[in-house]
Amino acid sequence: MKKKMQLLCSLLLLTLTAAAQDGNAGITEATNQVKGYFDTGTNLMYAIGAVIGLVGAVKVYKKWSDGEHDTGKVASSWFGACIFLVVVSTVLKSFFGV
Repeated sequence: MKKKMQLLCSLLLLTLTAAAQDGNAGITEATNQVKGYFDTGTNLMYAIGAVIGLVGAVKVYKKWSDGEHDTGKVASSWFGACIFLVVVSTVLKSFFGV
């Protein structure tokens, strides 16, 4: 029974060693996959920024129509959120060289 267990462990280690790949190849593969999704992620961030801009415009218009005094503050915060999303996606794109 002990010899069978040793043989099984040896075969398992041999199989794992044969299935292992070079670490650099794995990192390169992961980098290429992330770069492939980066343009899609950037477009998604632009779309989210557009939706946030539309929602913000409706909220600011409602506040402005109601005559509330903090309309400028709300408008600048929504506009800042949209600009932040566009700038972040552009900076990340240039930072990673994609």
